[in-house]
Amino acid sequence: MSQGVNASEVATLEAPSAPMANPEHGLPENFGAGFLGKLLFSIAVAFSTFQIITAFGIPLDRPFVANITLITLIGAAFVAWAGWLVFLRLKGESVVNGALALIALAVTYGLILKFPGGLPSQVVRAIHVGFLSLVAGAMLANHKARSPATVAIGWLVGLAGFGIGLYHWGLYEELLVRAGELTQGDMIVGIAAIAILLYLVWRVMGPALPIVAGLFLAYCLFGNYLPAPFDHRGYSLEQVIEHMSFGTEGLYATPTLVSATYIFLFILFGAFLERAGMIQLFTDVAMGLFGSAKGGPAKVAVFSSALMGTISGSGVANVVSTGQFTIPLMKRFGYRSEFAGGVEATASMGGQIMPPVMGAVAFIMAETIDVPYVEIVKAAIIPAILYYASAFLAVHLEAGKSGLMGLSRAELPSAARALKEKWHLILPLAVLVYLLFSGYTPLFAGSIGLALTVVLILAGSFAFGILNQTARIIFWVGLGLIAGTFLWVGVTLVLALVAVLVLASVFVRGGRETLEACRDALADGARQALPVGLACAVVGIVIGTMTLTGIGTIFGNWVVSIGKDSLIASLVLTMIVSLILGMGIPTIPNYIITSSLAAPALLTLGVPLIVSHMFVFYFGIMADLTPPVALAAFAAAPIAKASGFRIGFAALRIALPGFVIPYMAVYDPALMMQPVPGLSGAAFWANVAYMVVKAGLAVLLWGAASVGYLGTRMPWWERLAAAVAAAFLVLALPATDEIGFALAVLVLGFHIWRSRRGAAPAVSR
Repeated sequence: MSQGVNASEVATLEAPSAPMANPEHGLPENFGAGFLGKLLFSIAVAFSTFQIITAFGIPLDRPFVANITLITLIGAAFVAWAGWLVFLRLKGESVVNGALALIALAVTYGLILKFPGGLPSQVVRAIHVGFLSLVAGAMLANHKARSPATVAIGWLVGLAGFGIGLYHWGLYEELLVRAGELTQGDMIVGIAAIAILLYLVWRVMGPALPIVAGLFLAYCLFGNYLPAPFDHRGYSLEQVIEHMSFGTEGLYATPTLVSATYIFLFILFGAFLERAGMIQLFTDVAMGLFGSAKGGPAKVAVFSSALMGTISGSGVANVVSTGQFTIPLMKRFGYRSEFAGGVEATASMGGQIMPPVMGAVAFIMAETIDVPYVEIVKAAIIPAILYYASAFLAVHLEAGKSGLMGLSRAELPSAARALKEKWHLILPLAVLVYLLFSGYTPLFAGSIGLALTVVLILAGSFAFGILNQTARIIFWVGLGLIAGTFLWVGVTLVLALVAVLVLASVFVRGGRETLEACRDALADGARQALPVGLACAVVGIVIGTMTLTGIGTIFGNWVVSIGKDSLIASLVLTMIVSLILGMGIPTIPNYIITSSLAAPALLTLGVPLIVSHMFVFYFGIMADLTPPVALAAFAAAPIAKASGFRIGFAALRIALPGFVIPYMAVYDPALMMQPVPGLSGAAFWANVAYMVVKAGLAVLLWGAASVGYLGTRMPWWERLAAAVAAAFLVLALPATDEIGFALAVLVLGFHIWRSRRGAAPAVSR
């Protein structure tokens, strides 16, 4: 049975534990101490500022007021800032932080000044990778160096990586003119770019991805010595370096473009929403809605992680953030440590498939297959709901099996009150969803969502002084109307509103603290972008190898040859490749590699384009729950104080229905709301509804069979019958649906009858 807790204990559980290293990159969630820590913090802020300016794409040479351009205004602001620092120094005050920030932002200003009408895409990609290298090298130096010499090496490696970005920035036109003809300097820079990225990814994320990328690189150079059909015509070192380090086929391929635009912007969006208090809002709503239900703490974990998934694309980050509260709470109420960790890992990984933001892979997918992002969102909605429904069901059944109750209503926050007090935090997310479904690009929607979030944070200082609730509502509604009007006229005016609020915040009580929170969010965004951005750059080596040598076609033909005899065999093979790759590398490179190899083959076999890519995407996510690696499970291990392997197997059992949803979508694309030949209008939507019912029933049966409980404990033969019924519902062969529904009725009917008689057999847990 569960144990009771009082309000003070709940508050203690809500308090975050001591900061620990991020499992995605093994580095602490800070920038280090001393002068170098302050310098790195300023660089991170400058990095985010550069990405915001390039993402919004506002020409700085366009007249803003009369003939005054933004270049002039920004330059004047820098001069005034420098003068203010001199004044403070003459007064005897320390200006180290201000001077470092001024220098870092002035460098960013100089980078943009060369292309005031808008930076070319190639330059944005190169500078993006350069900043990533600098921040990663400095983080390693500040946190992992054991001597002054290794500190210097870390910073020098990072600065060298940034210098490579400057090389592309400074010689952009020249590199375009002599494309394909490398100088000795180009060769040195190209080789250094590959070597530095492989080194940094090895140190930050482990050896798996660099080894995979290194093998593909070796294939480019020595694949001509392999036997047919794996051989190629042979490529010189100069050809390989030109292909990998220059242009848009290698390090600066589509994943890097997406990382430098959509992904970074949405990471910042999530960082600012966290600073605004969105995590606390989600937690309060989840606690208020489900905290008192049977197995309430685990349901809170599932629901809050699903909400977090709408703004955070990182499953591991969700484990670390929400798991700090939910895992100890589940353990306190009687859940086994490994099950509590498994619940959080399963729920958090689902955030990557939870619209509207989803994970970074969704943006890469949209760009790769050239479809609007909203189409990816539409395809993900029903599977995401089914995924979380299966997790919710698993914790409900486990609670019933173990007799675990929820918290007392009196000790829980009110969901209605939380929404009443912080409803304005949902506005940026609502605007984001509206813009995405109205046909706007993710880049524009993310830019507006980020700008409105900053407006809310800055305006919070003003709203804090308004005590009357009605007046506060009028303030927020009025501000929303102003922002909406500015948005209708143009995004530039939204930024102007942000600038006005920034200036006004200097003179408002609590305003400077709010500005510091915004500054910290900028730095957090740059740090959180490290694993995603570095992975996108290095996996470009794999993409470059495929476009240069055609190795992807060889693998694809093999999959097609298998699929001609059995589509299910091709699907299982693709799943296994995704799971094996995912055990060593993150979801993004896993998706890119597997989709490049297998997705075209599945398309040839008749699987719809989006469905084939979503199939690969799903199993890339599941790899983070699959032992022996199970990154999400090992991220939960120190919080749950249990073995990562045991947590991984618990998560695998909870997420089991998630393994069958992609297969069902392949055989009936209506589950992902994709067109079905011969069906349109009402007939199509009826088919969608039928698939939802069938998949939901399969999830119910599989969940009951996995946990061994429904209305009461299930004996082994009843669990087996439930699993068989679910399997028939998944299979897409003649008469399997009818058999599945009939078996389901028999199993559920008999179980209900037996439960009402109270004849639950004694079976071991």
